[in-house]
Amino acid sequence: MSELKFIGIIPARYASTRFPGKPLAMLGGKYMIQRVWEQVSKVLDSVVVATDDSRIYDAVIGFGGKAVMTSTEHRSGTDRCFEAYQKAGSGEDVIINIQGDEPFIQPEQLQAIMACFDDESAQIATLVRPFDKNRPFEQLQNPNTPKVVVDARNNACLFSRSVIPFVRGVEPSQWPAKTQYYTHIGMYAYRADVLGEITRLPQSRLELAESLEQLRWLENGYKIKVGYSDCETIGIDTPSDLENAERLLSGEK
Repeated sequence: MSELKFIGIIPARYASTRFPGKPLAMLGGKYMIQRVWEQVSKVLDSVVVATDDSRIYDAVIGFGGKAVMTSTEHRSGTDRCFEAYQKAGSGEDVIINIQGDEPFIQPEQLQAIMACFDDESAQIATLVRPFDKNRPFEQLQNPNTPKVVVDARNNACLFSRSVIPFVRGVEPSQWPAKTQYYTHIGMYAYRADVLGEITRLPQSRLELAESLEQLRWLENGYKIKVGYSDCETIGIDTPSDLENAERLLSGEK
């Protein structure tokens, strides 16, 4: 891994159905996108915000970050990430795609996904979190939290919004006591040539069914290496999430 060069790219759109202007929401006196950028910069020397909005671009430049303007026509953050790499990259071997609404991303999470490329065969990498069997089963059932099945070589077999695997002959509430479940952490890393290839793939059957882009890659034969993290972070999807994050920063219960 020490011989590989990494770049972190943070896609950030202004438009959002549930939370317009989210990257520029203030959290503890700083833009949310600034907090993400600062966390990633603790690990990576090269970090770029990829945006389609001049307000976000200006804000990033204003706090001393690096940003690049990208097309408004992209279907996904992966496509935006690739354009940003083409414009702002310096021949890095691996691109890490970090969500712009994860202001509490931890350095050890970035290090875990980077370590996946110690395996020279790794094409794409992502992170999972072991599900604590003592947590309410309803949290595992949440369709907004994708589940992951991992093989013996730490490659992802399947992602689903349903609870997988199914445990036969056992009441669902007892499933976590019978087998280890993993929930997905939405961070990806790609070798540069692979990123170029997957952005040219058409949407796939499973992807359209589950609305999970990574299923397109699996359906087309790409391997997704899995790293593990126990870190609990707070993604900001709604204004109420932002309020919770403010309380976390201020130490309130």
